[in-house]
Amino acid sequence: MEQFPVSLVILNGKGANNDILRSAVKVMRDEGYTLHIRVTWEQGDAIRYVKEASSLGVNTVIAGGGDGTINEVATALAQLAPENRPVLGILPLGTANDFATSIGIPQELDKALQLAIVGKGVPIDLVQVNESAFFINMATGGFGTRITTETPEKLKAALGGIAYFVHGLIRLDTLKPDRCEIRGEDFEWQGDALVIGIGNGRQAGGGQELCPQALINDGLLELRIFTGEELLPAIFKTLTQPDDNPNIIDGRSSWFEITAPHDITFNLDGEPLTSQKFRIDIHPNALSCRLPPNCPLLG
Repeated sequence: MEQFPVSLVILNGKGANNDILRSAVKVMRDEGYTLHIRVTWEQGDAIRYVKEASSLGVNTVIAGGGDGTINEVATALAQLAPENRPVLGILPLGTANDFATSIGIPQELDKALQLAIVGKGVPIDLVQVNESAFFINMATGGFGTRITTETPEKLKAALGGIAYFVHGLIRLDTLKPDRCEIRGEDFEWQGDALVIGIGNGRQAGGGQELCPQALINDGLLELRIFTGEELLPAIFKTLTQPDDNPNIIDGRSSWFEITAPHDITFNLDGEPLTSQKFRIDIHPNALSCRLPPNCPLLG
């Protein structure tokens, strides 16, 4: 008798009542696939469910939610011994879905679920920040981070990814650059940063491509710094003159260290982390993820 893979689906509670997803789950079950469904309600649920995965004998743990949910599930998977680590699958159910969009996950939930169950598992990198934080897509600091962390949930629910842009325009007059120093392999810079993007993936903040050359399996991080003394003129110049722009600093390294004379906040796939010092290291091939055949972020 043919053995079908077993999957554990961890759903963010906000997306648990999605009728399209319910129908897609039923179709896959009718075809013979075993799907265990778990719903998160509070911090730590995803970690507990990933630990449960080994006892259920699952081949794949599927993160159903936005970038924050994917981050939480990927971080929990990284804590497991490699020989007991299921493959990561992705269901885009969040507001922005930056990582899912950039790696080419279908927006149609039935197609995304099928890919998450039977797609080819590909080794990808995971990024550690300081001692216990991780990200799979991108860390953003400065202006963009304050916008994404402060955008009201009701605004995101009503407008989707454009909510970040709208809230950013509202807050422009109150936001200032961050003074910091950034070091990496053959890279050193210090000054006033409006936006800092450190990418394993390419986009954040609801579709903003901050690190356009990043790959998720090359063992390297892409760094992009937007600089400028005055926030509003610098942002408009960056948007209208992206090529050979003196306000854009790029770097590449397997690690970066960031220090600042004051607290700054980085958004790690939707999870804020505040400190005056950050050590960011990439872990090559830390996870296996079910990706579409022509994923644009693979080298």
